[in-house]
Amino acid sequence: MITIKTDAQIELMRAAGVVTGRILHELKGIMKPGLSTKEIDLFVEEAILAEGMAPTFKGYNGFPGSACVSVNEELVHGIPKEDRILSEGDIVSVDVGVTNKGWISDAARTYAIGEVSETAARMIDTSKESFFSGLEFCRAGNRLSDIGHAIQTRVEKDGFSVVLEYAGHGVGEKLHEDPQIKNYGDPGKGPTLRKGMALAIEPMLNEGVCDVVKLGDGWTVVTKDRKLAAHYEHTVIITDGAPMVITLDERDR
Repeated sequence: MITIKTDAQIELMRAAGVVTGRILHELKGIMKPGLSTKEIDLFVEEAILAEGMAPTFKGYNGFPGSACVSVNEELVHGIPKEDRILSEGDIVSVDVGVTNKGWISDAARTYAIGEVSETAARMIDTSKESFFSGLEFCRAGNRLSDIGHAIQTRVEKDGFSVVLEYAGHGVGEKLHEDPQIKNYGDPGKGPTLRKGMALAIEPMLNEGVCDVVKLGDGWTVVTKDRKLAAHYEHTVIITDGAPMVITLDERDR
């Protein structure tokens, strides 16, 4: 069931979103070769706790980190580790959830570590730009599949493949709520968007084939062909007018 958020609930989510957006912006300043994925996780956790909020992911279904940190062929749900060290040319996706008085925001971004390949740079750009292609359709009265169709069109136009097995989702009191938001499909299908819907929209794309597999740790999802993957996400509130992106830092607008 899709829940419609009240103004008071949205304000709690917005406060969480401000923290999420600031963390993702500030991570740009620390991403460099030699950094461990565990150090990224600790940075995220300390920043959340300093605001009196809670890291949504820590302990979620047993996940050990406060952030999902996924490198190169890792699409999502990478477990932070002390011995996973970033190198020049890597790309790394960081997914952050923040809980404020029971209400959640969720966002992710893929970063370049030093100088990266042309393909890697294009993938990072496409992950972001395809999100904003989908955002154009986040208006009351449109249909849910309009978002995914726009994302797929942009991703495939740029020569990459859309991941089929994972999707965006509703978000609010729970991290994963209805509806599921696929990053592909025909337009004009699914529920009609309504004011007060809160959606975590997250393009996920691969350099090569769309297929992915889960590793033996039970969490980390990697591309089947071990080519690169990229991920970009924001929490979006449907309004009477333009959509509200609550996890985008003002410095990144």
